[in-house]
Amino acid sequence: MTDDTTRHTPSSRPRTRTTVAFGAALLLTAGLSLAGCATTSASVSTVTPSATVTSSTTVAASTGSTTASTIADTTAAAEAFLATLTDEQRQAVLYAYDDETKTTSWSNFPVTFVQRAGLNLSDLTDEQQTAALAVLESLLSDEAYATVVGIMGGDEYLHENSSSTESSLGQYYIAFFGDPSDTDAWSVQFGGHHLGINADLNGTANAITFAPTHLGVQPAVYTNADGQQVQPFDGIYTDAFAFFDSLTAEQQATLTSGEVTMCAPGDTCDYPSGSGLTGADLTAEQQQLLLALIANWAGMADDETNAAALAKIEATLDETVIAWSGATVYDISTGDGISFSISGPNVYIALQAQQGSAGADVAGVSTSGWGHVHTIYRDPTDDYANSVTQQAASGMGGMGGPGN
Repeated sequence: MTDDTTRHTPSSRPRTRTTVAFGAALLLTAGLSLAGCATTSASVSTVTPSATVTSSTTVAASTGSTTASTIADTTAAAEAFLATLTDEQRQAVLYAYDDETKTTSWSNFPVTFVQRAGLNLSDLTDEQQTAALAVLESLLSDEAYATVVGIMGGDEYLHENSSSTESSLGQYYIAFFGDPSDTDAWSVQFGGHHLGINADLNGTANAITFAPTHLGVQPAVYTNADGQQVQPFDGIYTDAFAFFDSLTAEQQATLTSGEVTMCAPGDTCDYPSGSGLTGADLTAEQQQLLLALIANWAGMADDETNAAALAKIEATLDETVIAWSGATVYDISTGDGISFSISGPNVYIALQAQQGSAGADVAGVSTSGWGHVHTIYRDPTDDYANSVTQQAASGMGGMGGPGN
C-alpha cells in the first residue's frame, strides 16, 4: 500500500485518548444523518486519522490504562448522552439489562432487514450525535475506535458513490441495556450493517467484555475527503498474514486443509471447532502472533481489560483450532480474499470474504472478496457476560446470506 494509506489496527498497545471532536466530525460531516437514496457524488466527506498506525505483533500489555477507568469514563459519557435526550428518547434508548432484545437486535444485515435496538443516530441532533460518539470513544482504544470510524466511513462512501446500494447504508443505532453505572453491570450496543458492538461493563467485577462483536468492511479501500486512502481492515490482514507467514510449509498445509467454520452474527451457535491447525502445534512465537490477531476483536478496550481477555484465551490456546482458506499472500489487488476461523473453549472468531458486491458497485473499487468482509467474535463461555441467552434470529442469520 502507499504511504498515505491510513492503517487501523486494534491491539494491546497503550490506550490513549483522542478528542471528542474527531468522533463528532465523522457523523456531522459524513452525512450519516441523511436518509434516502444513494447519490453518485464524487466527493465524500469522511474523517479518518491522519497518522499511520502499524500492526502489533505482541500481546504484552502496558500499564497505561485500567478497566476501572474505562468503565468510569464510559459511564460518564453515557450519562452525558442521556442528559441530551428527551424523556421519549431516553425511554427508547434504555432497556432492562437482561432484556433478550439484546441478542436479536444486531446483525450483519441492513437495518431495513433486522431492526436495531435504541435510537437511530440519523434522528438525533448534532449535539446528541456528538454525545453518542463520545460513548464509543470512551469505551474503545484509539486503534479500535479508528477501525470503527473506518468501517462507518466505508459505508458512507458506498452510500454516496454507489447508485445501487441499499438506501439505509450508513445508519447506526445506539442502545443501553441497564442504567449506566460504574458499579452495576450494564451494556452498550452500537451498530448498523457492517458493525455490531456489544460491550458489557461491570464495575463490581472489574470486567468489560466485547462478545459478541461483528466487524465488517465494504469496500476494502476508499479515498476520504482529504485524499487519503483508508483501509479499515489493513491491521487485521497484517496480523493475519504475520501469523500465516510464520508457519512452516507443513503447518500451512495443515491450516489450509482444515474446515473453516461459521457462526452467524445475531444467531445461536454451537461453536464448531472444525479441523485444522491447533494451538498445540504452534511455537511460543507463533502463539503470540495468533494472539495478536485475536486481539483485533478481544482486545478493543484498555490495556488491563485486553490483557485479561487474552490471558483467558491463551490458557486454552492448545485446544484452539485454526483453519484458513483463500489467498496465501496479502495482495488485495488479486484473488477473492481470505476466510478463516479460530475456535476454542474461550474464543470463537470467523472472518469470511463475501463473494459478490451485494449491489454496492463503484467503478474501480473492490466491493467483493477482499472488498466485502464480515467477521464475528464470540466467547463460548461468556457471550453478553452471561446476562442473557442468545435467541434465534428471525430468518436473517448467516454470514454469507443474500443481501449481506
